[in-house]
Amino acid sequence: MNTNVTIAGVTFQNPVMTASGTFASGLEYSEFVDLNRLGAVVTKGVASVPWPGNPTPRVAETYGGMLNAIGLQNPGVDVFLERDLPYLKQFDTRVIVNVCGHSLEEYLDVVNKLADADVDMLEINVSCPNVREGGIAFGQDPKALFTVTEAVKKAAAQPVIMKLSPNVTDIKEMARAAEEAGADAISLINTFTAMKIDIDKRRFVLANKTGGLSGPAIKPIAVRMVYEAAHAVKIPVIGMGGIATAEDAIEFIMAGATAVAVGAMNFHDPAVTIKVAEGIEAFMQSRNIPDLDSIRGCV
Repeated sequence: MNTNVTIAGVTFQNPVMTASGTFASGLEYSEFVDLNRLGAVVTKGVASVPWPGNPTPRVAETYGGMLNAIGLQNPGVDVFLERDLPYLKQFDTRVIVNVCGHSLEEYLDVVNKLADADVDMLEINVSCPNVREGGIAFGQDPKALFTVTEAVKKAAAQPVIMKLSPNVTDIKEMARAAEEAGADAISLINTFTAMKIDIDKRRFVLANKTGGLSGPAIKPIAVRMVYEAAHAVKIPVIGMGGIATAEDAIEFIMAGATAVAVGAMNFHDPAVTIKVAEGIEAFMQSRNIPDLDSIRGCV
């Protein structure tokens, strides 16, 4: 039985990754999770300079999930290179750095600083608001997505994953734009824009008014979008969105995903990623499945 998967020439010991923003850079979770047993650790978003994030309250529980408006708070790429990356390199797991920015120049600054770093892949968060275009996210405009992808790919020393937003009319169009611009892989979905109102206080629960919805409630939509994207492009797809169990992860693989990422459920159960990885192995053993290629995209 072989759980290995390969994306853009990078081989992972199993298909289970952490979703950016839900696992920090692994430091906080390492006492609960053996990072050596994960396919990859995907870091929290890394920007060119420290980002303070949004005002509080910025997290709220919802039925079947959660809302967050953290605002990609992070200490910046210099701190990441000095503190977080050396810690991660102690473990036998792949390291994927999530890159965020408010402009093309900000993305490229981080990408250039990571060029000589010992990281395996870059994941570009195009759900960031483009401040030069009135705040629309890069990932909501196929032309902006193409421009960022093409520029990042030219500058990057590592393979590039473009993380797509679900807040679009046609996910296939966005997937094709990323592929045509040279992306090595795509990952989806990021969170849905959503809102919660406190009916007693008669005001928004989040200071930012809106936040990103994640958790089990979004999984059926995520599976559909991964299926559509995987059938629209030839590059690998990393599927995510509400994965709580191995069965959930296998749905994404059967929809066409090469690998999966577990996000919001890390807050509910810090060991969930290991349980998902072990559950996939058990599923394969019980059904005599020799490798994941045997079931990938089988529906």
